Amino acid sequence: MSHENDPRPRYTRYRTRPRLPAPRAERPQEASPRLRDDARADLAGGRAGGLQSALSRLHLWPHSKRRIAALVLGLLLGWVALSLLLFLISSHFERAAPPADVARVLDPGGFPLTSANNILVLGSDRRQKTSKEPGANTSGPSRSDSIMLIRTGGGHAARLSIPRDTVVEIPGHGMQKINAAYAFGGPALSISVIKHYLGVPINHIVEVNFENFPQLIDAMGGVDYNGECVISRIDGGFRNGGYTLRLHKGANHLDGKAALALARTRENLCHPNETDLQRAERQQALFAAMRSKLLSFGSFLRLPWIAWNAPPAIISDMSGESLIALFGALATSGTPPTRILEPSGAVTLPDGESGLLVTEASWRQAAQRFESG
Repeated sequence: MSHENDPRPRYTRYRTRPRLPAPRAERPQEASPRLRDDARADLAGGRAGGLQSALSRLHLWPHSKRRIAALVLGLLLGWVALSLLLFLISSHFERAAPPADVARVLDPGGFPLTSANNILVLGSDRRQKTSKEPGANTSGPSRSDSIMLIRTGGGHAARLSIPRDTVVEIPGHGMQKINAAYAFGGPALSISVIKHYLGVPINHIVEVNFENFPQLIDAMGGVDYNGECVISRIDGGFRNGGYTLRLHKGANHLDGKAALALARTRENLCHPNETDLQRAERQQALFAAMRSKLLSFGSFLRLPWIAWNAPPAIISDMSGESLIALFGALATSGTPPTRILEPSGAVTLPDGESGLLVTEASWRQAAQRFESG
């Protein structure tokens, strides 16, 4: 059969044999130095591109930090704004106003944050009707349990504590303890008597509402009080349904009930011979502890709760906006020493009670220091 008429494909087989290495002259030539330089340049270019990419990412990092800082700042400002709003709402609905006759005896004052204002702070000794504390006043007119003048605003800062047993002239009642003015005529008469006695203007009044005072201290997370040993039985002590306060010398953490008991302590069983001066010093130390706690980071986290519970704990002629300005002035004015009106001796009153006598030179000097603060 002829191959020409065979339709099947034909295949050709080849055999390979080992080949000897080609002579050096026949080998492929290595890249020239110029080609090698070009390759290095390309490689360097690639590395430069990677470096530029890395630098670009590093350049974006500050922008990320700024965005994070802006977010944190926004959250902080929102937290403060929420607290201010709650304070204003609580001031409008929960804060009690003093009697109407208070307005006519107060002196005009500027904005508390930018102008110097004199604030009279009072605390009443009225107890609940169920109180079993010896000598506690549960009915009828009460006396001012604590009396303090605060000068703040416009860079001023001064505090003057007036012992409640200081003897002064009360119009229509003769020589009396200064805290009796509250019992005779309420806060309005107290303002008039103190203004006349010291010769200083009083722009605003703040009374401590002891019924709601513990809630404010608890909203702050308690306060750290540092002082002498105190043992007292408020409202008859635990055995009679009241409260027994026991504080050791040094630092003590107080909740709301303990802070209220400390502010109300009259007879300290640790030191039975204490006078009204030591009692005033304890109240000043408690006030300083509250201020220190309010300026702490922990209180910033609790700020909305503090803002809501602060207005019910006070009775004041000031509006919510003015109170915010007052607290701002107190927070930024530093911590001035609290001076106490020093008595020169004791005097017996017509009713047989013993009071504290302050010389004219002493109270004039105290008033001058206060006004210059």
